[in-house]
Amino acid sequence: MSAVTLAQASIIVDAALKKARESNLAPLAVAVLDSGGHLVAFKREDKSGILRFDIAFAKAWGALGMGFGSRTLASRAAKTPQFFTMLAAASGGRIVTNPGGVLIRDASGNLLGACGISGDTSDKDEICAVAGIEAAGLKAEPGTD
Repeated sequence: MSAVTLAQASIIVDAALKKARESNLAPLAVAVLDSGGHLVAFKREDKSGILRFDIAFAKAWGALGMGFGSRTLASRAAKTPQFFTMLAAASGGRIVTNPGGVLIRDASGNLLGACGISGDTSDKDEICAVAGIEAAGLKAEPGTD
């Protein structure tokens, strides 16, 4: 099984935060998980809310668990809310179905992990995740509406 490395995860986190500062976003929390759902790297900016880690982790974990970016999760949750309520219960509340959870793939399409970001609007969180993943030379898969 392929997995994102610590070096790659560190680049993703730092590049995502750099994009956030360039865009003057609210303080972010950025989590990178490997393909098994284990935390590889995390940073929380000063003045970021205390729930931001949990939300960032849950965006990434949900994307990994379902096999598509959290933008797709958000779209599907709007169409089938009862299923996603049950999914949240089955996962112990570890899934957040808002954009900002982006799958990480290598050039061959192998799943390496996911990046989850929380702190600003979900769309802006997602933009930063994509920027971080691409800065590491990897392919970002945020999902579709």
